[in-house]
Order: sequence, then C-alpha cells, then structure tokens
Amino acid sequence: MVNRVSTVGFDADDTLWHNERSFQMTQALFAGLLADYTDRETLMARLVAAERRNLGHYGFGVKGFTLSMIETAIEVTDARVPAAVLSEILEAGREMLSHPVDLLPHAKDAIEKIAKTHRIVLVTKGDLLDQERKLAQSGLGDLFDAVEIVSDKTPAVYHTVFNRHGDAPARGMMVGNSMKSDVLPMIKAGGWGVYVPHEMTWELEHAAAPDSTERFRTVADLGELPGLLAEIG
Repeated sequence: MVNRVSTVGFDADDTLWHNERSFQMTQALFAGLLADYTDRETLMARLVAAERRNLGHYGFGVKGFTLSMIETAIEVTDARVPAAVLSEILEAGREMLSHPVDLLPHAKDAIEKIAKTHRIVLVTKGDLLDQERKLAQSGLGDLFDAVEIVSDKTPAVYHTVFNRHGDAPARGMMVGNSMKSDVLPMIKAGGWGVYVPHEMTWELEHAAAPDSTERFRTVADLGELPGLLAEIG
C-alpha cells in the first residue's frame, strides 16, 4: 500500500532547537538599555510594530531584529539615543548570531526514526548564514534528504519544495511550531500540517488553528510524530 505521506518537512527554529529564548533575553537587555526613555510594555509594542513593518525589507532573523531594535531606539528617544546604546544593541545582535544550538527534547530521535521510512526535508526561513550555522552545529544536517532556506513560507513555496523533493504537497507533511507559517500555508497547498506547540513562539507567528480540516494535527512534542505518521499511513 502506498503511504498517504511520503515526505516530511520540518521547521527548524523552536521546532528542532531553541531559538526564541535568545530573542527574549535580548529584548530584556534592550528594555534595560532604554529604561530611562520609556516603559517596557510601550517599548515592546513599538519593537513589534517595527518588526512587522520591516519584514518586507529585512526578512526574518537576527539581522532584521537588530535593525528593528535600532530603529525603535531612535524613535522612542526622539533621535537622542546615545551611540553607546546603539553599540550595545549591535553587540547583542552579534552575540545572538553565535548563540549555541540547543536541541529540543525528542528532536534527534524523531528525525532519525522518520528518516528510515520517509524522505525528510528541512524547510526554514531566516538569514541564510545563520540558519546554515545552526544546522551545522545541530548535528542533524546529514539526516535530511534536502534543506530549503526560504525568505517566507507560503502555499506557493510549499508547492515548489514538495514537488522538488517529494511527490507533491498532497503526500507531504509540514511539522512546526508556527501555525501561521508551518501549518496553514501547507494545508492550503494541499498537504498535512502538524503543529508542535512551543512556549515561546514569536507573536507574529500566531494564528487560529484550522480545526475543521482533516489534514491538521497537533502533537505535544516530536516524540509523538512517528506514531502519528504510522496512524496516518
């Protein structure tokens, strides 16, 4: 019998390894640097607004986040932000780009098991050099049949990826912690979307779950994924 799912795509950040917590730590530092100019709640709201505005210009990842912090610092200080503060923001961004990779529970075991029965593809967005660095440090790189680092995750992108590396999206599954990027566009492309909750998912990745579709699933962690694939067939 032909499996309903032949190719499994995995998100990277906060699905296979921790990522958002380094952003949270940097945001705490950022709030401390600007504490004399505004309160944390206002600052974070301005930062999120800047990130949203800048996605089309800078894309996803640490570099765009750093530029958005600088822009926000200039805004909340009426262009009076000290050069020393801007220097610390830049240094914080550089530290994020060298942050150690810490795998999430069950990630390696799940990848190794599923690689024996399915084609597996890493589909991640963000800065090319940073994502390549994290994949190399993760120790998981050799397990994937293909790696796609994309500027955004849309139904069209999933059509391209799963036609290139699989048997079309209809026999593909995308697994990740972002309802907005990993689940919804994959289902719209005709595939399966599996949501793996993470306690620190970025605000701009939130979206309502598509509970009415048969091709949506949720697992508590990646340890449940091999069993789900066996159930789906």
